[in-house]
Amino acid sequence: MTPNKTLLLCTCDKTQSFSFEALQAASAAEQVIVVDELCGKDMDMAAEHLSGGAEVLVACGQQAALFERLGEDVQAELGQSAPLSTIDIRDRAGWSAANANPKRVHAKQVALMAGAQLPASYAPAKVIQSSGVCCIVGPTEQAIRMAELVQDELGVTCIVNDAGPIQLPSASYDVAKGKLTAAQGALGNFKLEFAQLQTLNPAGRGAPGYGEIKATARSECDVFIDLRGGAPAFPSYQKRNGYFWADPAKTGELERIALTARERVGEFEKTVYFKLEESLCAHSRANQPGCTRCLDVCPTEAIFSAGDHVQIDSDICAGCGSCAAVCPTSAVTMNETPFESVTRALDVMAKAYREHAGETPRLVFHTLGAGSEAIAYLARYHDGLADDLIPLGLEHIDRIGHAEILAAFGAGYAEVLILADNELDRRAVTAEVELAQAMLIGTHNSPSRIRVVAAEELGEAGDNAGRVGDPVLLVGGRRDVTRVAVSAMADKIDAPIPLPLGAPYGAIEINSDKCTLCLACVSLCPTGALGDHPDRPEVQFTENACVQCGVCESTCPETAIMLKPQLDLSKAALSARPLHGEDPFECIKCGAPFGVASTINRIVEKLENQHWMYTKSDNVQLIKMCDDCRVKAQFHGDSAPMAGGERPRVRTSDDYLDS
Repeated sequence: MTPNKTLLLCTCDKTQSFSFEALQAASAAEQVIVVDELCGKDMDMAAEHLSGGAEVLVACGQQAALFERLGEDVQAELGQSAPLSTIDIRDRAGWSAANANPKRVHAKQVALMAGAQLPASYAPAKVIQSSGVCCIVGPTEQAIRMAELVQDELGVTCIVNDAGPIQLPSASYDVAKGKLTAAQGALGNFKLEFAQLQTLNPAGRGAPGYGEIKATARSECDVFIDLRGGAPAFPSYQKRNGYFWADPAKTGELERIALTARERVGEFEKTVYFKLEESLCAHSRANQPGCTRCLDVCPTEAIFSAGDHVQIDSDICAGCGSCAAVCPTSAVTMNETPFESVTRALDVMAKAYREHAGETPRLVFHTLGAGSEAIAYLARYHDGLADDLIPLGLEHIDRIGHAEILAAFGAGYAEVLILADNELDRRAVTAEVELAQAMLIGTHNSPSRIRVVAAEELGEAGDNAGRVGDPVLLVGGRRDVTRVAVSAMADKIDAPIPLPLGAPYGAIEINSDKCTLCLACVSLCPTGALGDHPDRPEVQFTENACVQCGVCESTCPETAIMLKPQLDLSKAALSARPLHGEDPFECIKCGAPFGVASTINRIVEKLENQHWMYTKSDNVQLIKMCDDCRVKAQFHGDSAPMAGGERPRVRTSDDYLDS
């Protein structure tokens, strides 16, 4: 029988050991081959299995490119090659400190192998067209030099911003003079605005000069090269496709930029990283401001307000996932590594580790770029990761929110570490880490179980004396998983957990002295957390549905509403409860309930004998009537203001005959 999958393990010159049977079970491989130098003297073993029909899984991430080329050679020679995949279990598990516990090391290898078998998420892509129209903005000398470097591939216009020497124009590019005032867009669709624009006039004898000044001008281009030397035109400019900013402090910047910019011509696939469900967005209602969390954290300014909801420019979005991490309603979710994929990986790896080590693991989130490189360096030249520390790589650290952190505790990890690549990453996760730490404090756990760390701290032993809580079923959305995970961390929580300002969980408080029960807050609540009573004037509140968006607070005409961030884990938070209500006023004519008793009484108090229409008359009684009775009273009463005179008797034929 031909095996369906072959697992190739390499001891890397006898520097790591394995639990073969456990790895075979975790990878669902039908056979396991172990060698010492798969990338060296034992490479023929890899070539042999790549020539077969079974899928090949190579447990070596460092030499993945080598094995891919080997597969291409086999394909070229035989016309076919076995499906190939690779996984790194050496840098992340196999290479640990000399005193590492072999049982833990093998358990971590099994956990990584089990996690690698999960299906990968799919992110759709869109096509971006670039015709190579390039705008270079900056001083004359640098702009002309850059134009000379890229003119063969791009259609160039130079907008110089100084009084540098005017050179004879080239047929390969255009030159103008002006000041950049605004820029927006991305590769294939930049829109630039200039002030005091003058085009170069090449006609006439003698030195060329600039023409008439235009107060404002606009231009569109596919590629934007910024040589001004000041602040970049865009935030997080490194993530803006098609935009190149030259750092004046670095040498060779123009040549470096030119090499990349010349290639920005043709069709490009741009990943659509996110999915936006506009109906779930709590950004605004009826022009009343609400949630702005995604707008506040987006590093590229790809998100903008579009009325009652936000919109995201997929051309600008760099896929950091910070919006999805803070979105309280899951209106924004990620196509690339969605929340469900993260929770599934957390659960599978923790379970595999516990089964083979008999104890609790710890977790470290890291990026697949610089984070993976730091772990590899730590493994090769130092003691590697701690033997109980399971790494989980993501595209961006910004994607880690409080829900991912709490999901890790729900899966049974003792500690959650976040490896920040730089200070920007550290600041990006600060608010979400503080929110998760507040929940730990509220469940009587140490906030130090969540830490943002540097690479050198990954080899240190941690506190894995016991789980924060027994593993729970990680099913549902971000709020569901958070609630279940936090509930499992403490045996009993008597009161709601106070949370930092801006947290997406909480209650609202209504000042009963101010509230008139107009129910404007109920009609505009985007999540249905606020409701009314069918039979009496009353505001009802379901705390579990409240995302603290603030629409109710900004809507209330009496400023009677105040937000209170907290997490109530009791069952009462799942059901509607009265927040503020009063008895209705009963019509003095028919007894039908209408309006709010206190409101009617206040109106009567303010008008009776205080306004000429309600002085020495019974008009004040009209206020105490329901709509139907009020109309009848105005038309049919003896002193009714709209009453007509006595209707004449209808004349009949007898009347005419008698006359």
